[in-house]
Amino acid sequence: LAIASLVVVLVLCLAGVTAVSMQVRCVDAAREAARLAARGDERSAVDAARRLAPSGARVQVHRDGDFLVATVEVHSKLLPALAIAARAVSAAESRQ
Repeated sequence: LAIASLVVVLVLCLAGVTAVSMQVRCVDAAREAARLAARGDERSAVDAARRLAPSGARVQVHRDGDFLVATVEVHSKLLPALAIAARAVSAAESRQ
């Protein structure tokens, strides 16, 4: 029973560390996508976010007034009920 409990605790710790790592990658991907989209390059923004985000992540970029909002969401394989997401907002740069 003690070994089984230890295995469960270790698996949960591994799942937690994995979730934190995925969250950091989602934040990085959303930030980069918002920055590129604000410069007027939405296609590159989505492509860059998909490269930076964990595999299987859903990437969306949309305009909200004078701002561009990038959202990256993924589900962990170890904790499938947990949605890991990040959102970044950037002011649209004026085109001159």
